[in-house]
Amino acid sequence: MRTRGNLSRRRFLRTAAGATAAVAGFPYVVSSSALGGAQNVAASERITVGCVGVGPQGTGVMRNFLRQKDARVVAICDVKSTRRNAVQKIVNDHYKGTGCTAYKDFRKLMAREDIDVILSATCDHWHVLTALAAVRSGKDVYLEKPMGLSVEQDQALRRAVHRRGRVFQFGTQQRSGRNFRLACELALNGKLGKLHTINVWSPGSSQGGDPTPVPVPEWLDYEMWLGPAPKVPYTKDRCSNSLWWFISDYALGFIAGWGIHPIDIAFWGGGKMVTTPLTVEGKGKWPTKGVCNTAMNWDVVLKYDSGLTMNFTGWPCREEWTKRYGRITSHGTAFEGADGWVHVDRSGINVHPKELLQTKFAANDIRLPVSGNHVRNLLDCVKTRSKPVAHIDDAVQGDILCQISDIAIRLEQKLRWDPKQEQFLDNDVANRRLKRAMRSPWTL
Repeated sequence: MRTRGNLSRRRFLRTAAGATAAVAGFPYVVSSSALGGAQNVAASERITVGCVGVGPQGTGVMRNFLRQKDARVVAICDVKSTRRNAVQKIVNDHYKGTGCTAYKDFRKLMAREDIDVILSATCDHWHVLTALAAVRSGKDVYLEKPMGLSVEQDQALRRAVHRRGRVFQFGTQQRSGRNFRLACELALNGKLGKLHTINVWSPGSSQGGDPTPVPVPEWLDYEMWLGPAPKVPYTKDRCSNSLWWFISDYALGFIAGWGIHPIDIAFWGGGKMVTTPLTVEGKGKWPTKGVCNTAMNWDVVLKYDSGLTMNFTGWPCREEWTKRYGRITSHGTAFEGADGWVHVDRSGINVHPKELLQTKFAANDIRLPVSGNHVRNLLDCVKTRSKPVAHIDDAVQGDILCQISDIAIRLEQKLRWDPKQEQFLDNDVANRRLKRAMRSPWTL
């Protein structure tokens, strides 16, 4: 198992006298692209990538890796043969060769010693298990959001990343956007006056899905797709992106799957004010038909001992927010202080007063890490062994906010959360929801 990454291996290859032995030990490193043909980057300096889960989101992130001159996608994995074959062709066509290997079982991909980075963009119930396998095999990780189906899963992955010294990038790519960084810096540096409220909203979940069992499609390895989830009969479109997002065996719904994006920005810009103990309470709107069973909408209030209130809803959000911020979309984060506010989403940034956009930061102001491309930021950090813009510690804390919000609306109780102990105070029922059983043989 590698513990120092492929760069140490490459230094060995550059200085080793026995070139033949090196070729025998690492067949991919000396390939046709070693002569500089693959975008003029020597193979010994290239970061090799394996992609697990290549649905629409996974393929989109993979294409970003393909665009990076110092990265090479060498393997993909998916339990759907249609996706597996199509994406393998995308990679091979890009490199004008046949060097990309396709796998159905991610464990075979993880066993390869010539892969540096794993992109995991599986269904949510596989996120932590695939990331753990990558970390334990000495690989760095780009993990699509959200993280786990339980706080326990998040904690297990965090321990492994730290213990193994791996570089970890969470797929909250808004951190690589200038407007989001600016909004957070305005909040962190008191440019809005004393921060008192953060409003957060995202698209909600859907309902539906025919519950009638049907034969499993021949192109799907359904047993492997289920993995740690309970074994249930296959139903029409169960494994499609239109349904699995909203079935609690596989996901928390969009309270985490989409909500993690604006919640992550709230956590990034909240600073020390979002690290104190808090109470959380709220209610959800639940499906009434079909196989989907995650909250279609929610209204959660998190009150921190620091004096900050975070309001977190699905879409449509609270009517007063629409009136206050003017331009508004189905997602967003808004920081409100005594002297002004800033509202940011993927379509732009909106402030009051308008002069905030001309803010000049002082030398002693808090400045956040700068990233213009989430994949590029990861690759640079793989080389330097430094912390990416969406590193594991912040990733876990943001994910936990989604987790405890979901627990609060399911129990419909006011809960007290201790962020240091990472558990609820005096509520055994709520604490039991911090863990989730996995179907044998899968375990953390």
